[in-house]
Amino acid sequence: MLVLVAPGQGAQTPGFLAPWLELPGLADSLGAWSEVVGIDLVACGTTAGADEIRDTAVAQPLLVAAALASAEALGAAPDVLAGHSVGEFAAAALAGVLTREQALALVRERAQAMAKAAVVTETGMTAVLGGAEDEVLAALERHGLTPANINGAGQIVAGGTMEELAALKDDAPARARLIPLSVAGAFHTRHMAPAVERLREAASTVDPADPAVTLLSNSDGKPVGSGAEFVERLVKQVSSPVRWGACMETMAGLGVTKMIELLPGGTLTGLARRGLRGVQTVALKTPDDLDAARELIK
Repeated sequence: MLVLVAPGQGAQTPGFLAPWLELPGLADSLGAWSEVVGIDLVACGTTAGADEIRDTAVAQPLLVAAALASAEALGAAPDVLAGHSVGEFAAAALAGVLTREQALALVRERAQAMAKAAVVTETGMTAVLGGAEDEVLAALERHGLTPANINGAGQIVAGGTMEELAALKDDAPARARLIPLSVAGAFHTRHMAPAVERLREAASTVDPADPAVTLLSNSDGKPVGSGAEFVERLVKQVSSPVRWGACMETMAGLGVTKMIELLPGGTLTGLARRGLRGVQTVALKTPDDLDAARELIK
């Protein structure tokens, strides 16, 4: 059983799209989608620097477009689809819940609203690797932080103000390693609440279809059979934790044996190697990875 997964914000690196532009039709798709999102996706994925693509208003549309473009190049028919955070919009489009243009238009609104919310208060995120989960969660609660990403495989991402994150650093859970993340704000926390209504208003203009394949939600890791329900969850997820560990538990329960991570791959297959032992994985990073992905599908 094959699952396609789409990564979230932070997976982008300068120039990661450059080798993909040689594939037939891919540059044309990115050009058309650039009109939808209001930024030059080709330039952002080839010549833009790290600071430019770190901008939430740029990173989110870029990541969704990259995932969709690599899925088109791969041409796979998955049994299960899932995305991490903004990657859920790519998963929704690939499942038929939204058209590609609808997904990208909603991501544009999400990205701009979250970027605006991020400047209200200086916030950030820190990955907490290792440690006992109950002790990690207790430490986050003690310092007023939100477990914004519960990724499984011993990884929880804390989100909150810079002062709260500094307090956590001085009071780190036993046997845990803390890594500050290069993100523009505390995503999937209460600090993103102002962005929810803007996305809900934009989402009210689309008429989603029910998913054509099993589509997992970050809210609880479970499949969602209603397109309207999935879109509502996309809206709420802006200020709610991502439960990727629960998604992996569902994948295991469904009998997933193969995972392909769409461009820019690496993060979710890394988690799968620890949290879904025995599942074969391929991460799409360059077009050279397409052959390995197609071989895995066979």
